[in-house]
Amino acid sequence: WKAYLGRPGTDETRCMALGGVGDALESNRRSEEALPVFEATLDLMRRYWPNNEGGILAIQTNVCTCLGALGRDDETLALRREIYARDSAALGASHERTLINGLNMAASLIALSLLDECKALLRVQLLPAARESLGPDHDVTLTLNQNLAVALTNDPGRTSDDLIQAATILQDVVQRRRRVFGPAHPDTIKTERGLSHLRALLARA
Repeated sequence: WKAYLGRPGTDETRCMALGGVGDALESNRRSEEALPVFEATLDLMRRYWPNNEGGILAIQTNVCTCLGALGRDDETLALRREIYARDSAALGASHERTLINGLNMAASLIALSLLDECKALLRVQLLPAARESLGPDHDVTLTLNQNLAVALTNDPGRTSDDLIQAATILQDVVQRRRRVFGPAHPDTIKTERGLSHLRALLARA
């Protein structure tokens, strides 16, 4: 990749090589080193190829991954908000890519314990759109439901009714995952563990 460093910033091959360096660093869990590389790549993309939405999104996603790995959750959320808002405007609220980015935003809200906002986002925007456009058995829809259950469970002000609602949600997700993906699928097993944890909490409530 060093062969491309002498080329001008407008050289697309140079930009791609720079992104490749970031990918290699991130894949080796060297997020602190990968982050400035991705940020430099993103700056070039925005400056010289602002209409390349797919490329910009890919680099922004890589930046989010690095920020998350470094524990910089506030910055991760700010960028995820930007990505979700842009895709909502450009693609519509029901587009699969918009919903996936909304799912990522919800995860960031949970990480920062912004649970009321997370629950509102899921209930009002993401879940109705996902059910209508992707269907109730789609992996994105199921994962959105799981995030709602997590937000309900993690809320310090939760009530027994909140735990019951979360358990009901996870029970439905488990049944759908078993039917669609099979009982041995890692996501099915993970959801079953979450449901068992919830039932234990209810037993102690």
